[in-house]
Amino acid sequence: MSKIKFGIVIPQGWRNDLPRNSSVAQFKFSRHIAIEAEKNGFDSAYAYDHFIPHYRYPKTGNFFECFTLLSAISTELKRMKIGQIVTCNSYRNPALLAKMVATLDVITNGRAELGIGAGWFKEEYIAYGYQYSSDVERIMQLKESIQIIKKLWTQNIANFQGKYYSVNDATSFPKPVQKPHPTVMVGGSGEKYLLKVAAKYSDRYNLYFGSPEEMERKISILNNYNSQKRKIEYSIVLPCLIIQEHAQLKKVMKKMGKQKMTAAEFKKSIAGGLTVGTIDDVVEGIAQYINIGVNHFIFHFLLIDSSVLKEFSKVIKKSRRFF
Repeated sequence: MSKIKFGIVIPQGWRNDLPRNSSVAQFKFSRHIAIEAEKNGFDSAYAYDHFIPHYRYPKTGNFFECFTLLSAISTELKRMKIGQIVTCNSYRNPALLAKMVATLDVITNGRAELGIGAGWFKEEYIAYGYQYSSDVERIMQLKESIQIIKKLWTQNIANFQGKYYSVNDATSFPKPVQKPHPTVMVGGSGEKYLLKVAAKYSDRYNLYFGSPEEMERKISILNNYNSQKRKIEYSIVLPCLIIQEHAQLKKVMKKMGKQKMTAAEFKKSIAGGLTVGTIDDVVEGIAQYINIGVNHFIFHFLLIDSSVLKEFSKVIKKSRRFF
C-alpha cells in the first residue's frame, strides 16, 4: 500500500467552525490553522465548494468561497497539497475550471489537486440560480467536464463536442506544473453511475463521512467497473474530535450542547465515532479503513485550534509507524 496521507479541512464556515468575530479575523484564523497543520505533519489542505453554510446552521453565517480561500492560503504553505472536497461541477464551465486549477498549480509550484463531483445541494443551486438537473444528468455532465479539463491540461489545442459541453480549438496556458496533470479526485456516493465515472477518469475516489462497511462496498463496486485496471487511490472525509482521556468527553459534549446524550450516542452521531476519542482510539478507527484499502484521510476537526493539531500529530506519527 502507498504511504498513508493525512489532510485537513480548513475552517471555512461550513459547520460553524469559524470564531465569532470579524470576517477579516476569521480569514486570519483559517490561514493560521492551515499553517499550523503543515507544521504538524499534514500532507494536504482542502476547502468545501459551497456558497452557504451547512443546512444545520443559520444561513447568515460567513462562509468563504473555496477557490479564493485556497489561492490566498496556498502562498503561505510550502509543502502541503491544496484541493477541494469537492468542486461542484455545475458551478463553473469546465474550461474555466481547468484554467483555475492550472493557475493554482503554478501558484503552488505543483501542489494543486482537483476534487470534483456532480453536486447535490439543491437548496444552494436554487438560491444561486443554477439549474438542478436529475442525478443522472449531473453525473453525465461531470463525465464530460473531466474529459475537457484533462484535454486542456495536456493538449496545446483541445476539441470536445458533448451533449452538455464543448470546446473548439481551445488553448489553455499555462499548463499545470504537474505532469501529466494534477490529481483528479472524484467524490460522491452514487453506485450505478458516479462510480463508473470515478473508475474511468479519477486518480482518487473520495467518500464523505462513510463507515468502513460503506467504503468497502464502494471500493468493491468501483473495482468491478475498473475494467482497465487503472491505479486508483481511495480517500475519505471524516469528522474528528481528539481528547486526551475519556473523562474529558462529557465536558466536550456540554460545550457542544450535547449533554443530553450518552457518550455512546454522541460518538455514534459523529459518523459512527471511529475518529472520536483519544490518540489510540483514532488510530484504531482509521486502521479499519486502512485494512480495506483507504490510504488518504481528510479530517474535519470539531473544536479546532493549534493545540488540537499538535495533539493529532501523534496520530500521524503513530499511524505511519504502524501502517
